[in-house]
Amino acid sequence: MTERKPPGVSFESWVDRQIREATERGAFKDLPGIGKPLPDSGGTYDELWWIKGKMHREGLGFLPPTLALRKEAEDALERAARAPYEAAVRRIVEEINEKVAAAIRRPPPGPPLGLGPYDVEAVVDQWRRDRG
Repeated sequence: MTERKPPGVSFESWVDRQIREATERGAFKDLPGIGKPLPDSGGTYDELWWIKGKMHREGLGFLPPTLALRKEAEDALERAARAPYEAAVRRIVEEINEKVAAAIRRPPPGPPLGLGPYDVEAVVDQWRRDRG
């Protein structure tokens, strides 16, 4: 549909004519998803539906900064548990502790952090017991 609406013709009749001609040409036959419900139809309207759909298709996500830091801290502990040597465990825990301390000093927006710096020695001791 590349032609422009001619002057003097109402928009509705011009569109109706385009649809009728396309139907007569068979342009709507064998379309994928024919006869299937539209995805997410019937729910409440969400103004950000297209943003959420784009993020889902792109594999993106968004968490408030405090929740993202909690997730990062959890992942850091898992990485520390799998670290090949003690110095790596200490480095991983110290790096996340710096981020947690910064968030405590200047809280980011969102829900409360509810997290304090990790005890490096306790994490290293647990790493040693898991290895031993």
